[in-house]
Amino acid sequence: MEIERKFTVKKLPEDLDRYPCHIIEQAYLSTDPVVRVRRQDDDYYMTYKGKGLLAREEYNLPLNEAAYCHLRGKADGNIISKKRYVIPIENSQGLCVELDVFEPPFAPLVIAEVEFPSEETANAFVPLDWFDQDVTNDPAYHNSNLSRRCL
Repeated sequence: MEIERKFTVKKLPEDLDRYPCHIIEQAYLSTDPVVRVRRQDDDYYMTYKGKGLLAREEYNLPLNEAAYCHLRGKADGNIISKKRYVIPIENSQGLCVELDVFEPPFAPLVIAEVEFPSEETANAFVPLDWFDQDVTNDPAYHNSNLSRRCL
């Protein structure tokens, strides 16, 4: 089960380069249900995501590079590329911000996601000062919907 909240960002943290960063590319084979393939650095996955906004099922299966490339070629819509910075939240019992900085054609879009162990924790979360609008319940900010946007 994935439980996360999403936010737009007022401004990027000034010390962004000090945090771990992953290079992500993902392509969608289906958006209903959501089935995607993803390359994160040198790892490859196929993911199924259930319905939902704040909480939904998520299953990841490992792929090898050849399978990823084969399936990526069958994707519908836009391929999404982004840099993901992993920023620990102080005094939060292990919570982190996954800050996605999108590459063109989606730049300058930046989304901050925080994953939680429970819906209660998610609902009690107080957004950080540099967060802007809470877009958790706006499906337009799901990557699967971004992949279908006409650019």
